[in-house]
Amino acid sequence: MTATNKLRWGILGCANIAIHSVIPGIQQSALGEVAAIASRNGEKAKETAEKCGIPRSYDTYEALLADPSIDAVYIPLPNHLHKEWTVRAAEAGKHVLCEKPLALTAQEAAEMVSACDHAGVKLAEAFMYRHHPRYTQIKEVINSGEIGIIRGIHSTFTFNNAGDRGNIRYKREWGGGSLYDVGCYPLSVARLLLEEEPQAVTVHAFFSPEHDQVDMMASGLVEFSDGVGLTFDCGMWAAFRNTLEIVGTEGNIMVPSAFVSQADASSHFFVTTAKGHREVEVPHVNQYSLQADDFARSVLEGTSLLFPASDAINNMALLDACLKSARTRARIALSE
Repeated sequence: MTATNKLRWGILGCANIAIHSVIPGIQQSALGEVAAIASRNGEKAKETAEKCGIPRSYDTYEALLADPSIDAVYIPLPNHLHKEWTVRAAEAGKHVLCEKPLALTAQEAAEMVSACDHAGVKLAEAFMYRHHPRYTQIKEVINSGEIGIIRGIHSTFTFNNAGDRGNIRYKREWGGGSLYDVGCYPLSVARLLLEEEPQAVTVHAFFSPEHDQVDMMASGLVEFSDGVGLTFDCGMWAAFRNTLEIVGTEGNIMVPSAFVSQADASSHFFVTTAKGHREVEVPHVNQYSLQADDFARSVLEGTSLLFPASDAINNMALLDACLKSARTRARIALSE
């Protein structure tokens, strides 16, 4: 354990997700503290540190990684930088929580996992929604048999930010596009709930010439065993939605806000069967704090992560297939 019995975090970059969600989540967690932040712009790092109440700031990522008091780093950098800085952090002996998607390809993800294993450090992909207890509640409803046998899943994650032409999400070489940015959530949640890997995918996408030809909207079918399919859509040039529907033989579960968690009833979900319609209340928690505590517990106490890094490789393999399908207009079978 560290001297403070808390995991001491360093933040590589001043991305909005870090400032508005992950840093506050770590600061509100039971087992973590944010000790330093780095940016290639030293003034920005200093200003962010002052704004967020972080003790130290650095003007290079290398300087933060060289800080012996830092136990773990959170990486919210653009997607194409995830592999480089995860590997460099591992080589510096730092545990790594890396923003989703973990990498640009499954091969990159596998190399990142291997580097962290070799260095003896933990690696986790930052899918915060999976740590919210409502997913345990949803699984309990499914396992109880209340909605019968699952026949299909439908999920959406869309938002409209198309006017921000300089956004890093719209740089193809940087890992831009809606599948990488938000499509990974419906893909992840179907795998989480069905507890299996898919067999094939078919995806149709709108590649925008105004946005460096990244996919600004994508719709897909992901095939699982026993004829079960995930139908999904994701986009960055569409009205905001983030929904989940699980359809069973005897009923269905509706989650109006599947990935974003608010401090109100919008985070609750609904179960409908022949016996009626009921609302399931879920506790208000900070899912970013729960994510940070799971990671810290794994480092400090040697427990297993709730979601091993190998899961990220599998989700990246599915993303690879979705992107290939969208670009080739073909059904893509996933290897065993």
